[in-house]
Amino acid sequence: MKIVIVGAGAVGTHLSKLLSREHQDCILIDDDEERLAKMSEYDVMTYCASPTSIRALKEAGVPNADLFVGVTPEESTNINACILAHALGAKKTVARIDNYEYLAPSLQPFFKNLGLDSLIYPEVLAAIDINNGLKLSWVRQRWDVHDGALTMLGIKLREQAEILNQPLKDLCGPDDPYHIVAIKRGGDTIIPSGMDELRVGDLAYFMTTKEYIPYIRKIVGKEHYTDVKNVIMMGGGKTTVRAALTTPDYMHVKIIEKDAKRCEKLNELLENQDTMVIHGDGRDLGLLEEEGIRNTQAFVALTENAETNILACLTAKKMGVRKTVAMVENLDYVSMAESLDIGTIINKKTIAASHIYQMLLDADVNNLRSLMMVDSEVAEFTAAEDSKVTKKPVKDLGLPFGVTIGGLVRDGRGMLVNGNSQIEAGDSVMVFCHEQKLNNIEKYFKKNAIW
Repeated sequence: MKIVIVGAGAVGTHLSKLLSREHQDCILIDDDEERLAKMSEYDVMTYCASPTSIRALKEAGVPNADLFVGVTPEESTNINACILAHALGAKKTVARIDNYEYLAPSLQPFFKNLGLDSLIYPEVLAAIDINNGLKLSWVRQRWDVHDGALTMLGIKLREQAEILNQPLKDLCGPDDPYHIVAIKRGGDTIIPSGMDELRVGDLAYFMTTKEYIPYIRKIVGKEHYTDVKNVIMMGGGKTTVRAALTTPDYMHVKIIEKDAKRCEKLNELLENQDTMVIHGDGRDLGLLEEEGIRNTQAFVALTENAETNILACLTAKKMGVRKTVAMVENLDYVSMAESLDIGTIINKKTIAASHIYQMLLDADVNNLRSLMMVDSEVAEFTAAEDSKVTKKPVKDLGLPFGVTIGGLVRDGRGMLVNGNSQIEAGDSVMVFCHEQKLNNIEKYFKKNAIW
């Protein structure tokens, strides 16, 4: 596949690195030589030029591109570049935007006519992940499929868990209401077999159905975690605004922002919300005490500084907050943040890159998430008529090592999958993929794939 990306910022460079590992034909365009120079160690062609130069787009091979991605910091540049790329012959285009109005479903045909196949607003995607996490205070990461018909939960295991130090074959057999698809232990990712055991400190990924979420909470020993009602958010950027606008009605949100003018803007943007905006520094212990940190169930640090967010979450934990969320945009800090046990980690560029990456797959992929902690992806594939995955029971499919099918949704009902399960055409199938290229997996789900 040929992919052209304009914008060597955080999202563009991360997506380029991801594609270079997949050995895709990728070219990265930016008008800043220094930004492009940082990509020299990766298998990515770079081209220093204006993203909206027709000559440059032609020379970069846009007329033959399977996917054109506009992810510069400027929304108008991204939209214009995609319009030009479509006119030149690019098969699919996607633009990063920062205007929420453009995401309205009624406007999709309008943008499609302009030549934009998809719009990505990273802050909105991050806000969805934040609020999904806040709804379950005892979960590190949550991913719902088909309105929660199937749910994947990433849970840190403590001493109270009743499923520790027992072979998984005795815990989650074919008739049990959950599967464990991955375990993060120290710096290692384990794709578990029946003889593997869960240990204290593991980050375990459970696949289950929504009716069994309370049961999972019990067996992992998290029943004493109180539900989130009071939330303090630090930093008043776009991600905070989108998160505050979409928190459930039963949650009360306070936002702490250092800049006085930004506080005024936040009050305008959130005037119809049950949200209090406070001018101050979220690291000020006295201010946190004054604003009721001891009676707060969740602390969300969303400044642009990863170190500030990590330290603020550590402080909040010491002050008794159970649920902490930190935005960590510098990927070099992600493993450190996890080792410090700060809680949920949000990274906008990996979230955005996942949504863009799923457009590259030929199979019917409805959703794709990157799990930073376990260096893996979870993808929702739809099984095509006459595809290989429908020919045999799961145990006989010959799936590559590192690939696990966790569950499926059939006619709106979530079902867990075991070795004897038979996947049918039209099923939405949840595939966990570690250290495997997703384009090696999609062939199982494509119609009349050649073997």
